Amino acid sequence: MCGIAGTYRWPDGKVVTDRLTDTLAHRGPDGAGRYDHRAGDGEVHLGHRRLAIIDLSGTGAQPMVSDGLALTYNGELYNAPELRAELTAAGVRFRGTSDTEVLLEAWRRWGTGCLPRLRGMFAFGIFDERTGDLVLARDQLGIKPLFLLRRGAGLVFASELKALAAATGESLEVDHAALVASLLYYWVPDSRCAFREAEKLPPGSWLRFRADGRVERGRFWDLKDVAAEGRERARGGEQPDVAAVVEESTRRHLLSDVPVATFLSGGLDSSYLTALAARDRPGISAYTIGFRAEDARFEAMPDDLRHARRVAERFGVDLHEIEIAPNVLDLLPEMTYHLDEPIGDPAAINTFLICSAAREAGVKVMLSGMGADELFAGYRKHLANLLALRYQRVPRPLRRGVSAAVDRLPVATSRRGYRSVRFAKRFLSFADLPEETAFRRSYTMYDQAELLALIDPDLAGTVEDVLTEHADIYQDNDLDDFVNRMCLGDARMFLPGLNLTYTDRSSMAASTEVRVPYVDVEVVRAAFAVPGNRKIVGRQGKAVLKEAATSVLPREVVYRPKGLFSAPLRAWMSRDLAPLVREVVNDGVLVRSGFLRRDALARMVAEDAAGQRDFSKHLWHVLTLEYWYRDATSGSGQSTRLTA
Repeated sequence: MCGIAGTYRWPDGKVVTDRLTDTLAHRGPDGAGRYDHRAGDGEVHLGHRRLAIIDLSGTGAQPMVSDGLALTYNGELYNAPELRAELTAAGVRFRGTSDTEVLLEAWRRWGTGCLPRLRGMFAFGIFDERTGDLVLARDQLGIKPLFLLRRGAGLVFASELKALAAATGESLEVDHAALVASLLYYWVPDSRCAFREAEKLPPGSWLRFRADGRVERGRFWDLKDVAAEGRERARGGEQPDVAAVVEESTRRHLLSDVPVATFLSGGLDSSYLTALAARDRPGISAYTIGFRAEDARFEAMPDDLRHARRVAERFGVDLHEIEIAPNVLDLLPEMTYHLDEPIGDPAAINTFLICSAAREAGVKVMLSGMGADELFAGYRKHLANLLALRYQRVPRPLRRGVSAAVDRLPVATSRRGYRSVRFAKRFLSFADLPEETAFRRSYTMYDQAELLALIDPDLAGTVEDVLTEHADIYQDNDLDDFVNRMCLGDARMFLPGLNLTYTDRSSMAASTEVRVPYVDVEVVRAAFAVPGNRKIVGRQGKAVLKEAATSVLPREVVYRPKGLFSAPLRAWMSRDLAPLVREVVNDGVLVRSGFLRRDALARMVAEDAAGQRDFSKHLWHVLTLEYWYRDATSGSGQSTRLTA
């Protein structure tokens, strides 16, 4: 896991690449490297910051150059041993034991044909001195990031967006359409970028830049195709062995020359991975979090710590408990900087603090349960959307009565919040809507009218574009299984846009690698071969994964109510952050620029304070967006004029 950067036929390419690489120092504190070469009528410059995980010697240093190929690479290949054996049998002689060298030789032998053979997480740039071509590639599921910016025939690329901004003199223009999307989702979709000129290389794709100026794109893996293949496997009666696939993936993800630990929340996903990892690594360390007692009580949060302790004791795991009582006023701007784009999920803070504690203890690699909910239908929204279909059969007058009664209930008092009321209000906000609209509304922040009321009226067309994009992606399949349609939508949007993004940035801010065994190509193939009626059974989400886990975990851990890897936002908003909220609403840059409307924000604050509606998550995201926008527009000389 590292930071990669480079320029291709870019003016002042050497200076810019140095600046890019320096900005990524936190991603790779163990070493730095540079490579330069002619490329047509210009030059190529590759930079690298190394976090040494496999082959800690100098033979694993990057950029790696061998017989006319130069590679700068970020990631891990979990099938590197098999690829190495195949290449060795074909006559390749390796100098070291790194997966970097395996990737370089696989590219030499198969070119872009090697990409679908790779099992892992990766983003890389590889330059061919013979042809003058530079190719960029990103892993199948978008685990690792790769940003790029093109001007004329020139290219700049890096692992993080902040590096591109620094390298171009912070002259990038904010894309307000991406900010509108971030308000809807509380994150920027992978298809968009917060700066106009920049873009993200899509998952499962490659981009080739030729010395004569031509550019070629290719896709080597598509989730939509994988889901369709899974449907056919299910129709043919194939029943994937989910337990075997998850166990094999977990074992592969332990490949490392440095210590590996796990996240352990006490929930199903992390407990299952931790139990499996402890089989291969007895005494493995795990990290868990708790909150200040008064915050947990106010938020009505479940006691996850006791479940984590029980799992750790049962499997001989060395558990480290971290109480999160952060100075959020200090952490908010720090996290906004590290996250690159406006992301309003406070789980990023949890990840950063856990990874920081692990790194202080000498741990560089951690396993996370990320992805299981998206692939196996484990979120409340999945069950809620199924229940909505039944709710729609209830007579309309009765539904109106229920809605009116729930609307009058408070979501909180001055002493505590009421989770069940929050869930009920959330459910009723989408239960009567058509499928795609209901699914979107079940996990996004606003309906269309609320979003239009919040932003500058000139951006109304942008709202329509953002909603249409969601509909196009959700409906871009021919699956006849509602549950798997939701899972596919999550795997294409929610997973790469939010969860994998904040996990990468938060962990790398602490110079720590997080691996995600559920977000593995073989686990994904198995997941989409499972029919939806085996993923949600009765009111049990992730039913097939729970069935697999019962061979390892106690039933009371497997079937306990779902916890939340989140933060006590309502408590923070009502105490620590209340003055900052007032400042941003009354005199924030977003309000003064006209992007956000003061009256709409003030109504949200008033309704939240009265306990009538829960806007804590919305207001937290407004704070993250405010800090991001201040950084993006300060000192650059650019106008804050709205452009969509």
